[in-house]
Amino acid sequence: MTNDTMTKGMSRIDGRLKVTGAARYSAEFTPAGMVYGVLVGSAITKGSIRLIDTKAAERAPGVLKVITYLNSPKVAGYQVEPGKPEPAKGTYKLFYNNKILFNGQPIAIVVADTFERALFAASLVKAQYNADKHHTNLRDNAAKAFAPEGDGQTKRGTVDAWKTAPVKIEQEYIIPSEVHSPMELHAIIAKWEADDRLTMWTKTQGVQDTRDGIANIFKLPKDNIQVNSKFVGGAFGSALQVWPHEVAAIIAAKVVKRPVKLLLGRADMFTSVGYRPYTWQKIGIGATADGKLVGITHEAIGQTSTYEDFNEGPIGVSRSTYACPNVNTIYKLAALDIGSPTWMRGPGEATGAFALESALDEISYELKIDPIELRLKNYAETDPESGKPFSSKFLNEAYKLGADGIGWNDRNAKPASVTKDGWMVGYGMGGGMFGAYRDKAAAKAIMMADGTLIIQTAVSDIGPGTGTAMVTIASEIMGIPAEKIRFDMGDSSLPQAPSQGGSATTATVGSAVYAACTELKENFQKLIGNGGTDHPDYAAVLKKHNLPKLEVTTSASGGTERDKYAFYSWSVHFIKVLVHPSTGVVKVDRAVCVADSGRIVSPKTARSQIVGGAIGGIGMALMEETVIDHRYGKIVNNNFADYHVPVNADIPQIEALFVNKPDPYINPMGAKGMGEIALIGMAAAVANAVYNATGKRVRELPITPDKLVGMDVELS
Repeated sequence: MTNDTMTKGMSRIDGRLKVTGAARYSAEFTPAGMVYGVLVGSAITKGSIRLIDTKAAERAPGVLKVITYLNSPKVAGYQVEPGKPEPAKGTYKLFYNNKILFNGQPIAIVVADTFERALFAASLVKAQYNADKHHTNLRDNAAKAFAPEGDGQTKRGTVDAWKTAPVKIEQEYIIPSEVHSPMELHAIIAKWEADDRLTMWTKTQGVQDTRDGIANIFKLPKDNIQVNSKFVGGAFGSALQVWPHEVAAIIAAKVVKRPVKLLLGRADMFTSVGYRPYTWQKIGIGATADGKLVGITHEAIGQTSTYEDFNEGPIGVSRSTYACPNVNTIYKLAALDIGSPTWMRGPGEATGAFALESALDEISYELKIDPIELRLKNYAETDPESGKPFSSKFLNEAYKLGADGIGWNDRNAKPASVTKDGWMVGYGMGGGMFGAYRDKAAAKAIMMADGTLIIQTAVSDIGPGTGTAMVTIASEIMGIPAEKIRFDMGDSSLPQAPSQGGSATTATVGSAVYAACTELKENFQKLIGNGGTDHPDYAAVLKKHNLPKLEVTTSASGGTERDKYAFYSWSVHFIKVLVHPSTGVVKVDRAVCVADSGRIVSPKTARSQIVGGAIGGIGMALMEETVIDHRYGKIVNNNFADYHVPVNADIPQIEALFVNKPDPYINPMGAKGMGEIALIGMAAAVANAVYNATGKRVRELPITPDKLVGMDVELS
């Protein structure tokens, strides 16, 4: 793919719709007769509802119904077969009984003719509780942690071999809970077309997966459920499953026999759609005097809810990132009285990489070896875990690109040795890796009589510019300008596509688009016969054969290549920070982020992915932290005034670079995912830069000024 579109990059095909407000998100549809739902959350953290008084709410103006566990219709998928015990664990069941499992748990939904009336009436619902002792602090409950999926342990070579190494360190690292904070709040509009037919407009990363989840919960035929999610204003993992608010709206719509819209408030986002779990980690790492790794032991305990085990698996990075003969890992879960965590950008790997990449930086100082040199000494030429060759790996080139870009040679290896204009200056780096996946998908390609190409697939787009990448692929294959291509998506009735997650969309759906366009072009060649051009006048061909259109639907999936090769994407982040010695304020002055993720199909949107991930990594490193008052089990900073995310003033010049070499095995485009690696390793890079600047090693995120304040240095 060598035309100007591929090398220079196409602008977003939906950019004008988004900046003009013409793009309609899930909360912006208005089916006839629509009413509004507002949830009421539990005021306690654990126990049961003794009494719930809804009378005042029911008498409030405009209220149609107040639904609680006492009067909610039974949800078919929640019911247990007669004679069988209630499962000990499983997904949360809304309005199923009077048990309270976490603070803010929905205990009622109020439906009214306007949002304001529903909101007011919700404030009138009063509950009395039987409160039990709750546990929300992982540190206090770490001793009760249990191993998920078997014993939670893996080993390669000798266990704890790091302890016998000539040079060794052992340290603990902590990442607090981080909440999903997309611009678009989660919302749903539920409309029953008939007793067994449902239409939804909802924020989801996968319309067909949401359809299948709802079908399972309500025991409806999949074909009777239509899910629409045309535009998604950021999700990062929070929209990968069906959440209680969606079930609540569907129940309410059934009861009032009208479409119901339910829009979560910002505070609800902290309790209702998952989060990155608080995780404690300990790494022991040992090396020879010349920097060859001898052994790594990586332990971790992550929090989960009491009703569902969420296994993020942060310890995997230590098994797969570097060539090390002896690696053992231990992972446990601590069940707390909180809502369930969920996947969040770079799940597992982002958490684990903070510990691993920080530990590598620490031992590089013990060894007096440059952090890049240390990584190159332990560069894995084959997958350390499976022994398979990599399908492609050019991480060594990424190191050089990033080092040259940031001016790594300006780095002074001695911490707290460089100052400028009253600020301490430091450089740091951190690497990331994530599996390069490809799933199964289908696409329909339709060439219309006027020469317009329509591509259809059910994929959702949570912001990376999926439509733009797909149009780029179609434009190259068909040889027509992007302006003549329409891309339809976010509709569960369209050809099959998986949820957008795991950095697999371009590799998966792009392969289906590639296959559909290739087959469509071949069908045109059959019409033309021998001697036809590769890119004919499609409209003229259709007119000559008296055809209103020509279309194909094609599925595509990977083959046996995964039996032969290990597929990963790689990244490396280089950071320059400025730290104020008196106040402890940290400024990220520059960031250079390099991705080794195969061929870059859509350069402009790829750059946006890297920049967005880097910004998320800055937030992870310096400010994001969910704070629970453990006396009450309640999140106390559930708003953007107290839960800080990076804003313009926090974001430096970010340079996104790409190795841009195709992977020969993963798909026809040679493209691998980059959404996750854009964030993985970034927090460690910032932390490592802070240490280089100050000589203070912060191992518990976020790196707030109080952890650095009061450094005694001479300023030049």
